[in-house]
Amino acid sequence: MPPTSPAMSIASPVLTSQSDTLPWLCLARLPGLGRKRRLTLLQQFDDPLELLATTEAVWQAAALPQKTREALRAWQAQDTAHPLLIALKQIQASCQALSIEMVTWGDHDYPEPLRHIHDAPLVLYLQGDRRLLVRPQIGLVGSRNATPTGLQLAHEFAADLSERGYLVTSGLALGIDGAAHRGALDAGYPTLAVVGTGVDVDYPRQHRSLSEQIRRQGLLVSDLPPGTPARAAHFPQRNRLISGLSRGVLVVEASLRSGSLITARLALEQGREVFAVPGSVRNPQAQGCHRLIRQGAALVETVADIEEELGGWQVASSPVPSPSPASVESDAGGSAAEADLPAREIAVLQALGYDPQSTDTLCEATGLAADQLLQSLLMLEMQGLVASVPGGYQRLR
Repeated sequence: MPPTSPAMSIASPVLTSQSDTLPWLCLARLPGLGRKRRLTLLQQFDDPLELLATTEAVWQAAALPQKTREALRAWQAQDTAHPLLIALKQIQASCQALSIEMVTWGDHDYPEPLRHIHDAPLVLYLQGDRRLLVRPQIGLVGSRNATPTGLQLAHEFAADLSERGYLVTSGLALGIDGAAHRGALDAGYPTLAVVGTGVDVDYPRQHRSLSEQIRRQGLLVSDLPPGTPARAAHFPQRNRLISGLSRGVLVVEASLRSGSLITARLALEQGREVFAVPGSVRNPQAQGCHRLIRQGAALVETVADIEEELGGWQVASSPVPSPSPASVESDAGGSAAEADLPAREIAVLQALGYDPQSTDTLCEATGLAADQLLQSLLMLEMQGLVASVPGGYQRLR
């Protein structure tokens, strides 16, 4: 690295604390570069300060775009009116005001598994217990439109994994993700949530209290700056971090259109193990898991099955391509079967799983009196949506 130059001294006016993070943040925010190009620059320069302090001729020799070189000149000139420096100041101010920490590629506690994915972020934003970032992690993901059985399984798997010493990592989405986080927390253990927004943005709003609990008892992680709202393109980006941080990814219920399949595919490309919980052949929310199993994912029934598969786990050492960011993030909403039903029948149908459930269980789940429940079940049975079976009732579609 060259000796300290006047250009390098400008970090102080821009950043009054956490100054070691600023060069990495600058590299992460330079315009005109993609994530892979930024990582490539680290092979050409020892660290960001060397890139920021060098000359125009070196930048041109490195084939940096004009927009990037202009931003680097603004850095060296301390042009506080330039959009790059304005953005750096805003991010720094937000992090200080909201108690958000930054972990950079240059920090000793940057998670080692994440370094080995081909589009690793240079900066992670954190709220919560930073120490959790380097814990052995298992990703647990699944459908937003989960069945009661799926939610219960996710909750139980999360608790069991936590008891075995794994940190349960998920994406804070509705459905399986939320059940996974709650399973760990309810068992008295921390959990890690990777979000597709800034870590200060509570999304989805239904999980506001869950987000707060994770800030207190776990860790929220994002590679997006504070204040970043939810956008569709952010969720495949979030998914790559869930799999990249994890030793393996467990999928509990996923339709064929589920964003969880993106996470599973990323996990395979990153050299991680993929596990899937099988379900009823009549359950559309199990079709994605069944496809994963046919494609080679490990069928698991207990945490012991996961531990057996993880015996020889190693971080992938070679980069692999990622899926198109145009992939969808989540399942479709309610099924077509529910579209024209009265509210009471919709509530009963949503409470039913694809395994038999007793009328007592359904009364408790729906809050309906027994006679009201039986009327609704009869109507649903006449429409071919549920069936009376030994042990109670089950959903057909």
